[in-house]
Amino acid sequence: MTEEKDASVDVELDENTDTDKKPKKESPMAEIVREVAQRPDIGDVVEGPVIATGRARVFVDLHPFGTGIIYGREYLSARETLKNVNLGDTIAAKVVDTENEDGYIEISLREARQALIWNEAESAVTDKKIFELIIKDSNKGGLIIDWQGIPGFLPASQLAPENYPRVPDGDKDRISSELQRLVGEKIEVQIITANPKEQKLIFAQKGADGTERANLIEKYQIGDEGEGEITGATEFGVFVKLEEGLEGLVHISEMDWALVEDPRSKYKVGDKVKVKVIEIKDDKISLSIKALTEDPWQKASKKYKKGQKVDAVVIKYNKHGALASVEEGVAGLVHISEFETEERLRQELELGKVYSFTITLFEPEERRMTLSFKSDEE
Repeated sequence: MTEEKDASVDVELDENTDTDKKPKKESPMAEIVREVAQRPDIGDVVEGPVIATGRARVFVDLHPFGTGIIYGREYLSARETLKNVNLGDTIAAKVVDTENEDGYIEISLREARQALIWNEAESAVTDKKIFELIIKDSNKGGLIIDWQGIPGFLPASQLAPENYPRVPDGDKDRISSELQRLVGEKIEVQIITANPKEQKLIFAQKGADGTERANLIEKYQIGDEGEGEITGATEFGVFVKLEEGLEGLVHISEMDWALVEDPRSKYKVGDKVKVKVIEIKDDKISLSIKALTEDPWQKASKKYKKGQKVDAVVIKYNKHGALASVEEGVAGLVHISEFETEERLRQELELGKVYSFTITLFEPEERRMTLSFKSDEE
């Protein structure tokens, strides 16, 4: 910090200043003691009694190192606090210059407060202290939280399962939208990283301990079966709580052998379901409900063959044509190429109606079947 020397520093104090407390010249012995003792470095927090006040400045005895001074920008930033300071009051401050041109140690009350807060943050990491804080904002990666005036970040990966954004394929825009819903809410968090040099403060929500989750996942293997409770239903599947602190996803494709249009219409939060572990990857568990039931394609392999005529009900349109269900869980594709346009296909094959088709491809091992509507008419 640089500031033009003010000749009045040592002689012009406010009329209310106790001139007897003005910094005095050190004795020879004091000088020796000060030289022997390790002087504070820039960034150290020091404390001492107020020995004098002047115009926009405060003097602090930092025995045995000399006299500290708060002035200029540092005084202005803390003036509301300093105007209530009296002679003899002990204050803590941070060293910003070990010796200015006047021989004083420049100190900052504002910087000291920041240092003390970061010290508290570092202790909170060690003690795993829990705080209840309000979410101030969000972005695509997580949430912004303010702690004692310091902005911190809570990554989405450090959210507890009940608040984790349940978005398919990691769509960042969708994640951002889901996180925005949490803004303004109060949650319990703990500080997991406090780095004052980089001004980095990272939080984790209570119940989102990655180590604990990893330990829970280690108990499971592919093929394990069990019962869980549905904690969330989305358009792409349902989340199932296997035990406290551990959830798995049942993707829509693993819910039933038959077509599932909307998982939310099939299951509700609180429902109990039996599931099978089908994949464990990157600390995530994938589950299946349909894997616990008999594969209808195995039965179908003994009943159907290529060229056979079958009756099937039209259950869905897609960009390739129409899906027609031959029986529960076994459906074939009627390709759009058999029709002049998509509109013509929808006119000739209405949803929910039964039509006669010819099987043109049948691969039960791959769960694939194609059907022809026109060949049946020829």
